[in-house]
Amino acid sequence: MTPPVVERLVAAINAHDLDALTACFAEDFRSVAPAHPGRTVQGRDHVRRNWTVMFEERPDVRAEILASAGDGDEFWSEWDFSGTSRDGTPFHDRGVIVLRVAADLIAGNRWFIEPVGD
Repeated sequence: MTPPVVERLVAAINAHDLDALTACFAEDFRSVAPAHPGRTVQGRDHVRRNWTVMFEERPDVRAEILASAGDGDEFWSEWDFSGTSRDGTPFHDRGVIVLRVAADLIAGNRWFIEPVGD
């Protein structure tokens, strides 16, 4: 079962609602991308800055969870992001996000999303 906060996150992304999206994250949220160590995100304000750029660069971004499983406060999910970049180029990213949920907020994650290639 998908945690309610993750359902709210998907809805906020698809509605391009930056306030609703940001409200899904704990103040001390931390995200790491093991394949890209320089892409660490620290804190709710950093999430807001990143998604502000995302919504500007990918104005019709859509998110979908394709599969998921959870155990305790950890939630594994396969995500699909698609749409058109501001310059008209289509994009398609897919991968896994492992989320840690606490007090109905996303407290942390490990991000394994990459562009879909040939």
